[in-house]
Formats: sequence, C-alpha cells, structure tokens
Amino acid sequence: MSPPHKLDEVRRLEELAFRSWPALESQDIAGWRLRFSGGYTKRANSINALDDNASTEIEALEAPYRTRGQRPAWRLSPLAPPAMPGLLAARGYSNIERSLVQRCPLQEGLAADPVVEIEPQPTPAWIEAFCAHSPVRPEHRETMEKMLAAIAAPKGFALVQSNGRPMAMAIGAVEGDHMGLFDVLVMPEARRQGLARRVTESLYAWAWQQGARFAYLQVVEANAAALPLYEAQGFRTVYAYSYWLPPA
Repeated sequence: MSPPHKLDEVRRLEELAFRSWPALESQDIAGWRLRFSGGYTKRANSINALDDNASTEIEALEAPYRTRGQRPAWRLSPLAPPAMPGLLAARGYSNIERSLVQRCPLQEGLAADPVVEIEPQPTPAWIEAFCAHSPVRPEHRETMEKMLAAIAAPKGFALVQSNGRPMAMAIGAVEGDHMGLFDVLVMPEARRQGLARRVTESLYAWAWQQGARFAYLQVVEANAAALPLYEAQGFRTVYAYSYWLPPA
C-alpha cells in the first residue's frame, strides 16, 4: 500500500485531471467516481477510485454503464483497493493499457514560439484538425465540443499551421499552480521537426503567465516517441494507472 502522503499527491492530481478533462456527467458512489460522456474517450467514461477503502461491489458500479448501453471501463490508479485487479481478472476482465501520470516544475523565462497560436477557445481550424487527427468519430463530435467548452478557464488551445494545414496541436488547462497538458498531436507529415517540443514549451510559457508553476500529463507507458521528450523537459512519473475492460 502506498504511504498516506503519496496517496494525497495522487488524489490531488486525479482531481485536477478530472476537472481539466471534464466528463459530461459524474456520479460518486461508494468511494468511486463514475464518469459518463456518451462513450467518447476512455478517460471520460470510466470508473475511478477516490479512496483505497472504496467498495469492491463490481456489479453495482457497472450497472449505470450497462443501463446506458456502455461497456464498463475501470481505470485503476493507486487509489483503487489493492484487491481490484484480481477481482476484475476473475470476471474475465483484461488490462488493456497502462499509463503514467508525470509532473515537472515549470521554469521562468520560457518564451512562446511565435509559430504556435494559443487561443482561449478552440477555433474552427483547431476543431477540424482535432476531429481529423485525434481522430473523433462523427457521432462523438458534439460531445467532444461540449467537453472542451466545459474546461474551466484559463485554458489554451495551441495550434501550428503551415499554408493553412495543421501541423501540431495540444491543450493546456490551468488550475491553481498546475497546468494539465492534454492531446499533444503532431501530424504525420510534420513529425521529426521538433514541433511537439515547440508546442508544449509554448504552452508552458503561457501557463507560467497564468500562474502555473508545475505541469502534469498522462501518457501511455508504451508511447516510445513521447516519453524521451517529456523526460528531457523534466517530467517524472508520480504514479501509474491501468484500464481494465470486460470481454467483448
């Protein structure tokens, strides 16, 4: 079991991320937060522990998803009861993905790159690029736009374009002294040009001006392209979480 001070740190970052990538609907039940967003993204449609003493009554927590016709997805962080992986595995669940939550201190003196446009709301060009390259299925577009609108300000939507074509993009969401970094995308034809670094560092500079002194992100552990950049920028893993899905 993690020490109490570590769990407090995990709890704080979890709450920040819940608010910075908001679900359209949430329910807190028996020590878990159930998030619903019409099936758009695992993060916003998952069962998340709020305390390691949370209930292990799996069927009761799955029921609201099954009522909606959704496949239950469990997102197990260090806040989840230690027994949960074994209980889910016994029911045929599979661990499909492990992600890392990383954080780094921001440094004064970073300057935004002039090629990176940062807007307080997603522009039509940003929306079209995100839908094409995230990608976002047509039936999820309205949900996606509602979720982006629900992110509390200050928020920054970064975009790099060349001759009217999107090259790279990302989202920054500031709350207190932390900025959450989400959805860093570099289009295939623009890779290996340093655009991920330029976009992210521009958002760090923007976030510093908004009062943030730390940045955090969630990255799939197998993302070999992104991890070296984040390590070079000073990110270090605070904790990991895994998604568990039932048999199809």
